[in-house]
Amino acid sequence: MIATLHRWVRRNLFVNLTDSVLTILVFAVLGWVSVIFLQWVIWGAQWQRIYESLRLLLIGLYPAEQTWRAWLTLAILCTAVGALLLPWSRRFAAAIWLTACGIAVFVLAPPGFDRWGGLMLSIMLTVIVSTASLPLGILLALGRSSRNPSLRACCTGYIEVMRSVPLILVVYWIWITVPLFMPQASVSSLTRGMVGFTIFNAAYVAEYVRSGFQAVPRGQREAAHSLGMSDWTVATEIILPQALRVVQPALVGNVLDVFNGATLVFIIGLTDFLRAGQLILVDPAASSQTNEVYLFMFAVYFVIGSAITFGARRMESHMHRSTR
Repeated sequence: MIATLHRWVRRNLFVNLTDSVLTILVFAVLGWVSVIFLQWVIWGAQWQRIYESLRLLLIGLYPAEQTWRAWLTLAILCTAVGALLLPWSRRFAAAIWLTACGIAVFVLAPPGFDRWGGLMLSIMLTVIVSTASLPLGILLALGRSSRNPSLRACCTGYIEVMRSVPLILVVYWIWITVPLFMPQASVSSLTRGMVGFTIFNAAYVAEYVRSGFQAVPRGQREAAHSLGMSDWTVATEIILPQALRVVQPALVGNVLDVFNGATLVFIIGLTDFLRAGQLILVDPAASSQTNEVYLFMFAVYFVIGSAITFGARRMESHMHRSTR
């Protein structure tokens, strides 16, 4: 291990005199900046306001007496993720995840969907939108690859339209138009926002899946058709499983895009994690702690985003090993 690290350092950082000087200068500057930053974090920053506003940051305006629901939901989702990492669970992965999502929504629902907020809202929106957009995206990809001209044109048009407009426009449009078309129905802002996120993200999922279709050798389709299989059987039992295996890392990486895009729910009046931090700074007493608030939110986003990215890379490496 040490010998490998030594060879890597010699090969990449100290190849010649110029590289050696640049490496020393860069490390010196980074060390100086790191020392100043850590001194401010440990001794200069005022973290008391973050501690006092932790509930707002984590669960927003969710009732304080119902906080146990948020912790139970987190435990359910973590348990589901842990179960999915076990080898025996791969065959039941979809059932395990859908069951966990259903239970999580059931646990959080009683106080009202529009009471969800903070980091809890960002995580739940990511979980629900990513889960709901996958089957819709698969159907759109199958439709776009269909030999039926009408179906192919409809699915292609939907995908191209969704990919040509910004997410914030779709979310806001759904939020406005649902009450106009269904004035008698009481649909929460969160539900309308999730619908907008889902129909937008499904178009991108469809393109990921369609690229997976193209990665499957054409000879397999021809062989399946020669055996008398229908187009639907060929697509769902021969092509789709292989396509999903190929694009699995991209689909997991797409979850990160949904999580980062969850901040757009502020436009429909919801208090996500970023909006909760901005609400803290509205208080004149906390106006001087802008750096602390945004640094804390940056750290949380970085940790969650890194975890999702790490999961995508692990899936990709596992896929490469299993196909050798």
